[in-house]
Amino acid sequence: MPASATGNRPEELAERLGVGGAAAEGEALLKALREVKNQIIGNKTKKLLYLHLGAVPRIVSVLASVAGGGDAALIVQAAAAIGSFACGVEDGVRAVLDAGAVPHLTRILSHPDEKVVDAGARSLRMIFKSKLTPKYDVLQEKNMKFLLSLLYRENENVTELAASIIAHSCERNEEQKALYDAGILQRLVKLLGGPLNQRDACLESIEAIVRNNSEVAQKFACIDNGKALSSLIELIQDRYPRTRLLACICLITIRHASPCFVQEMQIKTKLIIILIELLEEPGTAGDEAPFALTNLIMDEEELHRQAVSINAVDKLCNFFYKGPIEPRRLQGILLALAELCSKLEKCRSQLLSLQVLNFIVDALKHDCTDVRIAACSCIRNISRSLKNLSAGHLSSETVVVPLVQLLHDESSLVQVAALGAICNVAVNFAPRKSVFIQCGGVSQLVQLSKSMDPTLRLKSVWALRNLMFLADRTDKECVLMDLTISNLASLICDSEHPIQEQALALVSNLVDGCRDPFEHAFAEDNAIINALTRILRGASSPGVCIQGMFLLANIAAGNELHKEVVLNCLLPPQANGDSPLFIIKFLQSKENLLRVASVWCIVNLTYRDSLCSSTRAARLRDAGIISQIKTMVNDPCLDCKLRVRMALEQCMDFENTHHVH
Repeated sequence: MPASATGNRPEELAERLGVGGAAAEGEALLKALREVKNQIIGNKTKKLLYLHLGAVPRIVSVLASVAGGGDAALIVQAAAAIGSFACGVEDGVRAVLDAGAVPHLTRILSHPDEKVVDAGARSLRMIFKSKLTPKYDVLQEKNMKFLLSLLYRENENVTELAASIIAHSCERNEEQKALYDAGILQRLVKLLGGPLNQRDACLESIEAIVRNNSEVAQKFACIDNGKALSSLIELIQDRYPRTRLLACICLITIRHASPCFVQEMQIKTKLIIILIELLEEPGTAGDEAPFALTNLIMDEEELHRQAVSINAVDKLCNFFYKGPIEPRRLQGILLALAELCSKLEKCRSQLLSLQVLNFIVDALKHDCTDVRIAACSCIRNISRSLKNLSAGHLSSETVVVPLVQLLHDESSLVQVAALGAICNVAVNFAPRKSVFIQCGGVSQLVQLSKSMDPTLRLKSVWALRNLMFLADRTDKECVLMDLTISNLASLICDSEHPIQEQALALVSNLVDGCRDPFEHAFAEDNAIINALTRILRGASSPGVCIQGMFLLANIAAGNELHKEVVLNCLLPPQANGDSPLFIIKFLQSKENLLRVASVWCIVNLTYRDSLCSSTRAARLRDAGIISQIKTMVNDPCLDCKLRVRMALEQCMDFENTHHVH
């Protein structure tokens, strides 16, 4: 084997990186650095190998020894190699940071040789692209002065670096304000007229400084009497795709931060058109465009309609027919479609008419976690349409089985997204509920309802609730067999209020439509009733109390046994007279629905045709409940007012009858 080839083996090159001193050794070191750099550029495997061999600390040591005034060529190669290690490999960034490279690279920015400065700036830019790199503290005066000095340098690599550091580090309002007060935002606007890379870095930096900060966004819009804002509007039509994208993102951010700007429908429409056109572009610009589009139209029905008017759904769906789509871009397209389908029925119908549901279902099985989540979001929003649900488009095995399989996904985020879709789809499984049960959906929902993750518990109980909606007796029994009364009682007493609320709604759906509607509520020694009583006495959140009182009101409409159990919930025999009854608190609540449900419960307990209604009315009167209801005759809620009148009329009848006897 030739000697030169042998000498270029990674193990030997790593050893040679420690050589230094004499001129000959310096030359050997320079060759070794150059060879390492050339081997690792674009080669992740080689990078990891050199990391394992400890190359990075040795290269940083070389840089540290020569940064103060050594051989310029050696500095350039060392800086370039460090930058290469930090490019695209997190382990490389860690190694560079751990070896203390940043201070040495910063020092060479003041070197008299421009090639050295360029190498240091490029390397630092690579490092500051990583989320692993600590934020630069712009609130320190010396750091702010340093950034300003970089922005006023003539070297475009240095100004680009400064903008990159700001974009990486600026997150908090006080940092944004400090950067504006120091004149940095104004300087960045001036630099927008510079070279391409500098311009793009400045756009990213401007976006970071104005993000979610209405004060700074307004000040930006007023720079040079609005010329800064006009510059961004011009740049959305730039010849370079990435510049167009970044200018769009800046305008969207300013619009969100300060709604009084970028309000003209003409500009918003132009943004939608440009972002959809950018999807045709290769690389980052095309990948990120759908995310910017989603951000622009988020929760704004007017913009949804505008997007529909320019055929946004058609244009987005066309990409499914163009062959394989890169994961990041596919995720973005799915999220954009999900957003468009979140409000408008026209969008949902249009999407289904384009026959792309199979593509979306295929995305449920994608290797990329984010794509699977986006596909679930898309199906969840399509299934907001009762028309589509009723037509059975989303309740076939083709859709249901992949969703159920995602309940076993290794990512809890995917499980949550799948549950969100199932919650909607389950509302109208109708005759196909058995499909969901047969493919193991219920069993997995029950398992997830026992998860330590409260979001998984909530979503799974919500899905079970919707699965119970209008289910026939056979399907309800199948669900309950897996769920069990004891587990349901535990969910009613869950530590999280939203889970309690969904569990109570599940019970309401369970008992609805049954021949003996309350048999399950009284099963296992009144387990569900006892759980309900416990949480109502604990004065849970308004939503839980409302759901619980409506359930009690329904049970109170049953037979004498049911009414007696409900009365004992409201007036426990062993109650301490010093502590107020929860029913009194609920009748005094500011929540209209809670007062309505509470009065409704009293109405059902005192129904005239019931055998023991007069006795129950007497107990309610003795407990002060009727007195409280009398104070509600002019309740501001009309529904509550009507029920108060019913309750008082029934109780007065009993009192009159008593006096006659």
